[in-house]
Amino acid sequence: MEQKSTVKQQSLKSAHYVLQQAIGFTYQGALRAAAELKLADCLVDKAKTAEELALETNTDAKILKRILRTLVSRNIFTTDGNVNFALNPEATFLCSNHPFSVRQAILMLTDKTFWLPANNLYQYAYGNNSFEEIFGMPFFDYWELHINHPDNFHNGMSELSRVENEFVLNSIKFPENITVADIGGGTGTLLLSVLKREPSLKGILFDTEAVLKKHILSQLNDDTRWQLCSGSFFEQCPEADIYLLKYITHDWSDEKIQQILHTIHKAMKPSSKLLIIDNIIPEGDQPYFGKEMDLIMMTSFSGASEHTQSEFSTLLSHANFKMNNVISTGCHLYIIEAVPV
Repeated sequence: MEQKSTVKQQSLKSAHYVLQQAIGFTYQGALRAAAELKLADCLVDKAKTAEELALETNTDAKILKRILRTLVSRNIFTTDGNVNFALNPEATFLCSNHPFSVRQAILMLTDKTFWLPANNLYQYAYGNNSFEEIFGMPFFDYWELHINHPDNFHNGMSELSRVENEFVLNSIKFPENITVADIGGGTGTLLLSVLKREPSLKGILFDTEAVLKKHILSQLNDDTRWQLCSGSFFEQCPEADIYLLKYITHDWSDEKIQQILHTIHKAMKPSSKLLIIDNIIPEGDQPYFGKEMDLIMMTSFSGASEHTQSEFSTLLSHANFKMNNVISTGCHLYIIEAVPV
């Protein structure tokens, strides 16, 4: 009898575990609240009580305390018994002026353009596109319309890239005196990092005209080493020695990816190389950032998905590319090196 009771209790613990997973969204909500209210900025100089933080942010101290105790339980911020709250190493990355701040990246990843469609994930099993039903247009059209919103998608991607680019660039050796084209490169965060690290290189930032208006390449302080090129990567791309394609293949359906790859192939010289920088879904059941990202791609980007290495090889082969190498960067991203054939 006692053995049956123990088995039942263990089974119910499993049920409790499943229930805990169902309220995970509350943690993301608390993280977004901390980013919106800039709580980390308020704690740069010293630890503070919830009451002191409430005065600085013109908010309710009791609410702040409840938000912060949840974040402390997940190792974001620290406390001396829910009286004084302070930054810990993880929370420092929420500070706006941190060189690798992720504050705007968090605002992007927890934005309604990701949350609302994800809440209707089951609808995609029936072939429905929840994003367009909710927002009335595709994802990129929505953000082009809201390009000047302070917490827009492109600003968030720039912050996300600053963190990732350290891993990426430590994994790539560029030849000297070549031209690098960042295709769909957004505001230029990756290309700027490349040009700062490799002084003999020149760069081309390729994206839509609306996005290029917000570029940051002038921070290089050498306008002779870069140029802007506006257009659609479904139609044409500039000539270059190395093409960077970061977080592009997971934004589109396989059919659209083929169009992008064919466009790049057409612009390439025989000696050119393509570097795809993206998630690669691994074999096996282990947790991986890209698996969650794959669900975001499914729900917010029509027909989009993350890919396995085998799927990348097939996509490249169909566009007359050969996969030469796959490099792990030390974070969730991989670099796929491909050449035209």
